[in-house]
Amino acid sequence: MLVEALLKITDCYVLEASIPYEAYCPIDLSPESELLTTLQPKTADDYIKAIDFHLKRNHAQVAFGGYMERRNLYQRSHLFNENPVNERNIHIGLDLWINEPVAVLAALDGEVMSVQNNAGFGDYGPTVILKHILNKCEFYTLYGHLSLESVKDLQTGQKVTKGEKIAILGEPSENGDYAPHLHFQLIQSLGDYVGDYPGVCKKSDVAFYQENCPDPNLLLKISK
Repeated sequence: MLVEALLKITDCYVLEASIPYEAYCPIDLSPESELLTTLQPKTADDYIKAIDFHLKRNHAQVAFGGYMERRNLYQRSHLFNENPVNERNIHIGLDLWINEPVAVLAALDGEVMSVQNNAGFGDYGPTVILKHILNKCEFYTLYGHLSLESVKDLQTGQKVTKGEKIAILGEPSENGDYAPHLHFQLIQSLGDYVGDYPGVCKKSDVAFYQENCPDPNLLLKISK
């Protein structure tokens, strides 16, 4: 029911709307990625250079991808690899990479569910979760890796409108130590989580998260 409602939405942006989707290009950050194999980035600065290289090579402004993508980059943080046999390495949101402090926009009309700084190496950093109701379906959108200063005035329960600026992308020093990007995720049920929700899962949990967190591109329609 939610998926059908999402498919009917048009003209939906979560990054600066003046950048059209024609200026976006896909990016592969899986272990098989030609980009990562060639450049072998390890630090946030390395990834910034890799993203810049990829964008220039593709004559693009934003690189997007990552939904249900297996990645090794989370091996840097103990948050994801406490159990090496069954580590969390499958990304369940959509990443939008741009090395500029651009505006982050509300995907749809809704209200602020939470604003929380999930601080720590490898975490989201400043995170906003919005609640929406679409065709009687209640669900949530999560925006991670934001600027702390840009979210300081957001209040729980605050109403937002589709396309309204809610934040700015954060730098590595405050966004969990990543190259600047937006982690955007759809969530049908938050369960017991408040201010946070997993953005990376174990292989054994893929079926659950794929059901609870539909592909964000169903809403954004960056690629048809």
